[in-house]
Amino acid sequence: MEDNDTSEYGLASGKRIKSKAIESLKKDVINMLPTSSLKEVSDVIMNEAKHLTGSQHCYIAYVDPKNMDSVGISFSHMTGGCDMYEKMGEARFKVRKDGTYGGLLGYSLDTGESFYVHDPSKHPASHGLPNGHEPVSQFLSVPVKHNDKILGQIVLGNPEMNYTSHDVDLADAVAEVYAVALKKFLY
Repeated sequence: MEDNDTSEYGLASGKRIKSKAIESLKKDVINMLPTSSLKEVSDVIMNEAKHLTGSQHCYIAYVDPKNMDSVGISFSHMTGGCDMYEKMGEARFKVRKDGTYGGLLGYSLDTGESFYVHDPSKHPASHGLPNGHEPVSQFLSVPVKHNDKILGQIVLGNPEMNYTSHDVDLADAVAEVYAVALKKFLY
């Protein structure tokens, strides 16, 4: 798909993004690893992902290597429950008995696919928003992978301009940097 794509749903173009911003992020994260926590690194990843894609909201998660739960560690506050999650230090979504996560939030974890959708309610995996959740006008999600193993997820929402495949490529590039941190901290 081209950068000016206006379709309702799209995938990454497959182009590897090489930019000063991504290289700077990688350098910053590598420099943080010896002395910072996973939360601190995740916050940096969240802020850069939002900046690069012009997104208002972001959710950064890792897959718990012990039980495979998806654990949100850095996230925008989109529900009243987010304050509770912030105090707990995480938002944990249990993996289902069949090994999937389900829903739109779990779609990239279940499929390994990076994608965007302009109207999240129209995506086949969508089952709506929880009560009290802030509206999501657009949704972008990428799995964080290392050697094809899914280690986590970056989810973005409500951009300034419509998401395109280029935004997915940018988020995939950020996910590659985050994978370095997850390997160090958890795997």
